[in-house]
Amino acid sequence: MIDPGTLAVFAAAALALAVVPGPAVLYIVARSVDQGRFAGLVSALGIGVGSLVHVTAATIGLSSLLASSATAFTVVKYAGAAYLILLGIHRLLTREEFVEVAARPPRALRKIFRDGVIVNVLNPKTALFFLAFLPQFVDPDHGAAALQILLLGLTFTVIALSSDSLWALAAGTLGDWLRRSRWYLGVKRWVTGTAFVALGLSATRAR
Repeated sequence: MIDPGTLAVFAAAALALAVVPGPAVLYIVARSVDQGRFAGLVSALGIGVGSLVHVTAATIGLSSLLASSATAFTVVKYAGAAYLILLGIHRLLTREEFVEVAARPPRALRKIFRDGVIVNVLNPKTALFFLAFLPQFVDPDHGAAALQILLLGLTFTVIALSSDSLWALAAGTLGDWLRRSRWYLGVKRWVTGTAFVALGLSATRAR
């Protein structure tokens, strides 16, 4: 199984990335602002279920790739590291503009949950993130790769769901301010970009 130290590093990196909001969190914030905290929690649960779809795909795809070719798996790991570095540089160089919080019509909770699942399942960045992030922490010498990938994926999903739930709870009072705050936009850009670049650089030194 996964070395406890490796799992701890992964969890810390996952937490650092999860707490900085992206499109999924903006969806959760919008629903929380419009329909209250419970609606935000339902949307966060939908996002979490969508993540499980990506975890399943990564578990099947990456473990199959490793089984067929260790060299190809190594190529995927380095390509993922390069992707993380480029994504981080892009985030550091991209300035975000203020956005208006548009009023949204109330939706049934089951539709909010369904929309959350769809938002994350159809998000190509989420798929690329799992393919670039998870392989960096898989060591074939520590047991079945599929089990390692599944454990890492579930760990990330739990951390992300916890973070998303906190965003949902806070969004009722802070969501409108966060969407308009110049301080928030600056912190979001620098924290996200730096985290991706650091993770990518550390992955290039992994054995």
